Amino acid sequence: MTGRINGLSRIGILGGTFNPIHFGHLIMAEQAREFLGLEKVLLIPSGNSYMKDPAQILPAEKRYEMACLAARGNPHFLVSDMEIRRGGDSYTCETLRELKVTCAGAELFYIVGADTLFGIEGWKAPEEIFSSCVLAVAVRDGCADEALNQKAEELTQRYNARIRMLPACHIEISSTQIRQRIREGHSIRYLVPEPVRQFIEQNGLYR
Repeated sequence: MTGRINGLSRIGILGGTFNPIHFGHLIMAEQAREFLGLEKVLLIPSGNSYMKDPAQILPAEKRYEMACLAARGNPHFLVSDMEIRRGGDSYTCETLRELKVTCAGAELFYIVGADTLFGIEGWKAPEEIFSSCVLAVAVRDGCADEALNQKAEELTQRYNARIRMLPACHIEISSTQIRQRIREGHSIRYLVPEPVRQFIEQNGLYR
């Protein structure tokens, strides 16, 4: 963990493969921090992302290092290697369970994109996820459509979920797009923080 997390009352969590981390991730984290009044946002690169092809994912240590480079300069961002250290497949319920101990007394806000709301019941122990945190759902331009509102209501009724809609500026950047641009020899400048771009270039990543 880079930075201090004890003694805080409102903590945001943004997990992901971060393969690589990019400005879309950082903008969502910052907007969540501001809108929800979070003291810190914890960026957690996944260890073993069991839902994705491991052949397409960089070693966890490199993704963690890039996340640290991306967070540098924002005093509200912290980076944790807790899922990497834990080993095995990375499950959100286990991460939240650990954070409930290490951040005792803090209210946890798990930040996700709108699409996640429709698939989260397929995650391990969704009932534990909903009981452990407030789900902060980033919606484009702050306008949740009818399907999203209906799904949120279903989850609230079924799991007693606490769901907050998070107005977010939608940024058309994806890690897949960035990896493809690198393979094709195109620039990724202004898609990722400059220290991350330099790290990728210096280490010959994604080629």
